Amino acid sequence: MLDYDMPLYRPPSEGNNLIIQATLGCSFNQCSFCSMYKDKTYRPRPLQDVFADIDRAAYRWPEAARVFLADGDALALPTGQLLSILQYLDKTFPRLSRVSSYATPANIRRKTIGELELLRRHRLTLLYFGIESGSDLILKKITKGATHRTISDSMQKSRDAGMKLSSTVVLGLGGSKYWQAHIDGTTALLNLAPTTYLSTLQLYLESNVQQEFARKFGEPFSMQDDRGILSEQQRLIANLNPPSPVIFRSNHASNALALAGNLPKERARLLAEIDQVQRGERGVRPSFLRGL
Repeated sequence: MLDYDMPLYRPPSEGNNLIIQATLGCSFNQCSFCSMYKDKTYRPRPLQDVFADIDRAAYRWPEAARVFLADGDALALPTGQLLSILQYLDKTFPRLSRVSSYATPANIRRKTIGELELLRRHRLTLLYFGIESGSDLILKKITKGATHRTISDSMQKSRDAGMKLSSTVVLGLGGSKYWQAHIDGTTALLNLAPTTYLSTLQLYLESNVQQEFARKFGEPFSMQDDRGILSEQQRLIANLNPPSPVIFRSNHASNALALAGNLPKERARLLAEIDQVQRGERGVRPSFLRGL
């Protein structure tokens, strides 16, 4: 449909929706575990190019109702520029019901609540938000560019503006040495800061980031095996008491074990499913079927 600047990434739940590239690359692009935009230089796309893509998409798919704004963080755009894109989408697609994008803590913090509310009123209602970890130790070791406090503040700010957050945590980021600190810091964060959806990914280091990850981690890193990952999942779910109900998923292809449920309501069932695997009564996803 469109001539995308590759590679193109989007959340799994956006697979059936229209994707428009408002920016290219990632404005931060320093997270040591992430290989998504290492070969791209961040830049906003000219508005006329974005509008031209919207027009081409509307010719082929005039009934599109949901749009995801790529690449890594469209929210990095100045509010006026992002608002122009949202208004053009609204004018072009009569059935438009939702616009979404990735968001970083820094980009949320740069917006006022008034700006976020304005964007939400123009249908930017869902932000995909990478928590990764709630542990300040791990966040520093992966060069996330954020802290427990700034991530929590960003999440609360988004909720105060009426936006929904789909947050992700990366199992395995602490390795076998720091896994408890990683999970305990993450549950402490999630028990304080509101999110609508929570998903887990499992750490996988592609070849082009392995050296960077090892260097920035600052000490030998021992990757968690599946048993260790199951322990992380178990500890996370057991200790989650979020300020509002959370829709939980670990069905991303990177995960050893796919789970789905509402927390805290379905905590017991989810823990029982993990326990079944730990006892050998059911298996994990084969490694050859996992990926990013």
